[in-house]
This record gives sequence, C-alpha cells and structure tokens, in this order.
Amino acid sequence: MEVRNMNIDDIKPYDNNPRDNDNAVESTANSIKEFGWQQPIVVDKDMVIIVGHTRYKAAKKLGYKEVPVVVASNLNKEQVRAYRLADNKTGELAEWDLSLLDEELESIIDIDMSDFGFNFDDTEVDDIDVSDKDLSETFNEKYELKVTCDNESQLEELYNELTERKLECSILA
Repeated sequence: MEVRNMNIDDIKPYDNNPRDNDNAVESTANSIKEFGWQQPIVVDKDMVIIVGHTRYKAAKKLGYKEVPVVVASNLNKEQVRAYRLADNKTGELAEWDLSLLDEELESIIDIDMSDFGFNFDDTEVDDIDVSDKDLSETFNEKYELKVTCDNESQLEELYNELTERKLECSILA
C-alpha cells in the first residue's frame, strides 16, 4: 500500500454515496487537528473516493490543499462498490464495552473528548422518552441502564421518577 499526498481538488466524492456523514465532519476535523492525519482517503483509479468521504469533507473544512491518499487500483468496479459499503457497515456492527469506555474516558485528562462526539452533560438524560404507560405490559425483556448522578439528590429524583412509572429499578453503589 502506497500512501501519497494529492491535491484535494484532484479527488472526487462518489456521487451516489449512500452515507450521510455531515454530522461527523466537525468531530472528524477536530480529530485531524488534534492528532494529525492518521488515516488516508482511499480512491479508485479514477480518483473517486471509495472510503474517506468524512475525512475529505473535514479536510475541505480545514482548508487543506493536500491530503494523504491510497489509490486502490487493484479493485474492480464491483469490489469498489462492495468495499465502500463494507467499510461503513463494519463500523456500525461494533459495540462499546461501556465499562472499559468509561475507564478510557476517565483516564483522558487534557483532551476534551466532546470535540470528537463524546457528550458528558446530563442533557442526554432528558432525551430519553419514557411514556406514562406501564412499560412492563409492552416489553417482556429486561434492560440494564447505567446512570451516573452528580449527587444523592439527583439519584433520588431519578429513582422516584422511574418507580412512579412502575419500572423495576435498583441502585448499585
């Protein structure tokens, strides 16, 4: 694999890209600013992007004139299409081990991880919509939700709200 720097204007986005990546551009640009360019854009022999549309948009946003590129000239047209989809889909299939993620995030002191899409404010909790209907009638499965509260009062308020809605819950210290 040969990585070479190319003029960003010589690279073309794939017109039929089924991935809407606009919400990831700012976080990707922040990642490139913080860590440098660590992953090249992959293009076909016609310089059309196979993978790296978000990095391409982030580089444009940052005003880059050149970007690192790998030309995948060894792939036929069907392989190019399949790789474009597979690269995005495999990322969706991975899941976080939340306890290990918490450990990793807690060990990062000097870098603001919210710049890369990790949100830590308690407004995310407000986005959870729990209807007044007893959910146990609708769902037979049990789910585990880990919530970190800033203080005892907040914990008590959350516990009361859940039990009022007839949701089984327990507090682990």
